[in-house]
Amino acid sequence: MGLIQHDVIIIGAGVAGLTAGILIAERGYDVALVTKGEPTACLSTGCVDICSLDQKPLRGISRLPEEHPYHLVTNGIIRESTERFLQMMEQMRLPYTGSLETNRLVLSALGAYKITCLAPFTMAAAPQNEEEDMHIISFSELKDFYPSYIIARRKNSSSSAYNAGVSTTMGLATNFEREDFLDAFILWLEKTKIRESKLAFPAVLGLESAATIIKKIEDRLGKKVFEIPTIPPSMPGRRLFNALKDYFRKKGGTLYWSWPVSGVEKTKNVAEAVITPSEGRPNSLNARAFILASGSFIGGGLHARRDTISENIFGLPVFTPGQRDNWFDADYFSLNHAIGKAGILVDSSFRPKDSPWENVFVCGGILAHTDVLRNGCGHGLAMATGHAAAISCMGHIK
Repeated sequence: MGLIQHDVIIIGAGVAGLTAGILIAERGYDVALVTKGEPTACLSTGCVDICSLDQKPLRGISRLPEEHPYHLVTNGIIRESTERFLQMMEQMRLPYTGSLETNRLVLSALGAYKITCLAPFTMAAAPQNEEEDMHIISFSELKDFYPSYIIARRKNSSSSAYNAGVSTTMGLATNFEREDFLDAFILWLEKTKIRESKLAFPAVLGLESAATIIKKIEDRLGKKVFEIPTIPPSMPGRRLFNALKDYFRKKGGTLYWSWPVSGVEKTKNVAEAVITPSEGRPNSLNARAFILASGSFIGGGLHARRDTISENIFGLPVFTPGQRDNWFDADYFSLNHAIGKAGILVDSSFRPKDSPWENVFVCGGILAHTDVLRNGCGHGLAMATGHAAAISCMGHIK
């Protein structure tokens, strides 16, 4: 068996895991992230929802139920994790707009508004009311993006379609990275003679060069440009993940990609290593402490069975909201599905409750009572709890 030693091992490379890993790496510890593949951050809009219950995010957090994990985190840590995120994204040339003081609106592909707190700079010019005019640029072969949905809700909007020769968001984003494609596209835009003051695009304006691409279009057209989030795969979500991942590596963190965890080695109440399968013999990743940031059901951190919900890495007890018949609301589109409360209960140090582990900490979407969709607290909660779990973890091994 191959033995590899670190100070801390984090399971899961989403926003929670990367936030924790970056902070621990910056403090000088040897930290590694283990992930079985791309996190759910790559499926997201790329926006950071802190709490959508109130125009002021912190006031919204104060209204959350007593059992919500946000109440385990101080406002100081929420502010610090938010400011650190903004600074990191600025350094990685993926700046975000917004602040913790107020929420803002982002236009969705259905023409409705999404409430968020921090939005990628590519969405900074999104209209904040229905009176602003805009021209939507679509692509004739792109699937699942229909400007007519948006125009039906907005009087001051129109659209044009460009034939880019590809039918996927990834294909379009790749094309926009090519200078010849971008120049030909801008020439077409100029000939279209658009009257509206803003140009709206599905979120396909490049993989790594979105800032340069948007600036070039704005300079040539003299109009503000913004992206509209699309269904997955999401370019803004992928940009966010890539920026955090690259920053983590820049700070000295190690990433084990496509290394699913299949078991744990322990001595009494202390986890000593996680086991990952490989060709030949499995790898033993040893550490002094572990952080579980594997996400909820979509991320694979939780597994629903006939009558129970399980966590399969450390065997942690999972809070289950009643019998299975009560897990889901009759309305599929409801935000009140009880299953949103399922997860791991933790104490104030983010150690799992009712569990013997002394050196395991938990953060992010796998926590119980998050109700992420209902409360609008996805990446914001991940950042705050990842930050807090990292502090507790470092205090344990210091």
